[in-house]
Amino acid sequence: MPRLVPVAVPVPFLSALTYRVPDGMPVPAPGVRVRVPLGSRQVTGCVLPGTAPDNSAGGAELRELVECLDFDPFLPPAVLDLTAWVAEYYACGPGDAVAAAMPPFAWSRGSAAGVPAASAFKTVRTVRLSQAGGRIALNGPPASLGPRQRGALALLAASPAGLTTTELAGYGIAADCVRRLASRGLVEMERRRVERDPFAAADPAHDAAGAGPFELTAEQQAALRSLTAWTAEKRFRVALLHGVTGSGKTAVYLQLAGHVRRQGRAVLVLVPEIALTPAVVGAFRAACGARVAVQHSGLSDGERHDQWHRIRRGDVDVVVGTRSAVFSPLENLGLIIVDEEHDASYKQEESPRYHGRDVAVMRGKQAAALVVLGSATPSLESYHNASQGRYERVVLSQRVLDRPLASVSVVDMREEVAEHGPDAVLSTALQDALSARLSRGEQALVLLNRRGYAAAVLCRQCGRTVDCPNCSVSLTLHRQVERVRCHYCGYAARRPAVCPHCAGPFLERVGFGTERIEREIAGLFAPAKVARLDRDTARRRGAVQRLLRRFARREIDVLVGTQMVAKGHDFPAVTLVGVISADVGLGLADFRAAERTFQLLTQVAGRAGRGDLPGEAIVQTFHPGHYSIEHACRQAYEPFFEAEMRFRRGMRYPPLLAMVNVVVRADTFARAMEEAAGLAADMRGARGGYEVLGPAPAPITRLKGEHRAQIFLKGTRRRPLRAAVQAALERRPALRRRVTVDVDPLTVR
Repeated sequence: MPRLVPVAVPVPFLSALTYRVPDGMPVPAPGVRVRVPLGSRQVTGCVLPGTAPDNSAGGAELRELVECLDFDPFLPPAVLDLTAWVAEYYACGPGDAVAAAMPPFAWSRGSAAGVPAASAFKTVRTVRLSQAGGRIALNGPPASLGPRQRGALALLAASPAGLTTTELAGYGIAADCVRRLASRGLVEMERRRVERDPFAAADPAHDAAGAGPFELTAEQQAALRSLTAWTAEKRFRVALLHGVTGSGKTAVYLQLAGHVRRQGRAVLVLVPEIALTPAVVGAFRAACGARVAVQHSGLSDGERHDQWHRIRRGDVDVVVGTRSAVFSPLENLGLIIVDEEHDASYKQEESPRYHGRDVAVMRGKQAAALVVLGSATPSLESYHNASQGRYERVVLSQRVLDRPLASVSVVDMREEVAEHGPDAVLSTALQDALSARLSRGEQALVLLNRRGYAAAVLCRQCGRTVDCPNCSVSLTLHRQVERVRCHYCGYAARRPAVCPHCAGPFLERVGFGTERIEREIAGLFAPAKVARLDRDTARRRGAVQRLLRRFARREIDVLVGTQMVAKGHDFPAVTLVGVISADVGLGLADFRAAERTFQLLTQVAGRAGRGDLPGEAIVQTFHPGHYSIEHACRQAYEPFFEAEMRFRRGMRYPPLLAMVNVVVRADTFARAMEEAAGLAADMRGARGGYEVLGPAPAPITRLKGEHRAQIFLKGTRRRPLRAAVQAALERRPALRRRVTVDVDPLTVR
């Protein structure tokens, strides 16, 4: 009987492939990496669980494994099971899902029979005394040794574990001196593995500020009692921890994690942004010690590799990270925390298009663990699940120390523009409030969820904007570097002197972004120290952490930024939050626009008044009557939820229905629409109890040089939707690589 194994290879959209195990090679276990032939090349794959189909009966020739790269499974069974669910749920290939779970270097390095073939671990050359060298160092070195050699022996005698060649060089002991000692048999050299430390640049005093010691409020204690009781059951359960901003959710997380660790079980903590990890990791390291690992893309590949292997070896029992950390190879998982569970950053925008929160819920189910979803502004999906009894709901309605929520006032920018002209950016109320705070030595945050200096460059002669050559969007002006940029494809060019359409010299700026707000505030309130936090200022590694630490040390008076400033930060000296263009997202062709606006405004207002002084938020908008803005200003979640659900119910949108977005890309718009029409016809013909909408032009009809058409599928169950899409694509295999399938889409563009 042939020995066959299913293998996932990191090739998009490709199903598992069947390979024959050659004679003399043990059958590799699921999770083992193997080298396999694929076309004319060899690639690294991962053996999957289950039985591989024997395709040779249909005339296909089965190819053999080339080699096994691991003696034991590289990916543990729990992670393999999770990737199998991701591949099925998000309609992607198993190789895509397995790749999301692999650490850096995993596809190119391995070990056969436990012997490293090409280790990705960092090593250093270490020198230590040999037995002969030890005797000489003890009895006194002979006169034939020079002073440097005698000094080296003395240093090594004081360091039984040895010293690196770099350390010896610091004492003036050159490599040539070490080689001469080695040639006489007095020292031995070896390579020692060292772990790359992602915490080396941490600021423990700042990063662990939320770790305590602290005394829980009555509400926190009640929440903790419920959550700890559920962990004791050691079965799957999901709890929505709905706590207002500043209510102390992190303190509950820390206490709960300590309880689970004392049970001998592991803890996984997800945060939405890399910028939030230092504070959360610092708090957990202060509370739990060194058995804490971190996983996110802001680390170097080497650091991520080493941290992953720490987890795999069982050297840690708490992992903190962004969405990809959900695949961490933790054993005996007892608790998963998803902080700021509503945040759109948990959704991955390339294959596999998974949502970290939803994958975390499935991982909790597979591990029989408690999953805690924490937020002041829960997603409609999570709150709906809680209202339907699928999730437990735990409420923290009060801030710690009975601090009041920030008072919120709304500025109607229509009146400001009527009085001060179309260039009005900072309202009189916000200017006065900033002046008062700065005079008292307090701090302020100013939010505008749009970066750059101007949203577009407009020609007054022909009326056209300077557009991206690859995408159907206007280029954004970045004045600091005098360039225009596309925020979708990355195209950039020098700021034009004349219109590229008509060569007219009358170019003017339209709209504004964070760069302009920073300049306006710096100009109005000199010598106040003003800084900006957005993707442009956060490009360099560690830039976000350095800026936030400066703000925490009060070296910055006003911090201007995009949504990065709105999430999870705790700055006690911030007493004012200003929101510029609160309605900037309401004009998007996206059914979640109102939800995002409500969440962003509520979250950023919650950054004010977290210390001893009361806080204030000033919200500037051209749509003061919009229900998302009205309810956010009142910090009223339940009324917003009811209003938004009425809209979703009337339009048949999630969470009441499931949705799949299918985008077809082509070299011409006509071809994209034609191919999308064929797909839509096939899907409608399946008669699966769902509706198919489209095709229609995508909101951004041209993106990165490709024209785009989209189709929506809506239904009460996801399985028929996925099946219809996959069946239609199987009939058009040549089209598959130009189609994006997004299950439970968060954005529509």
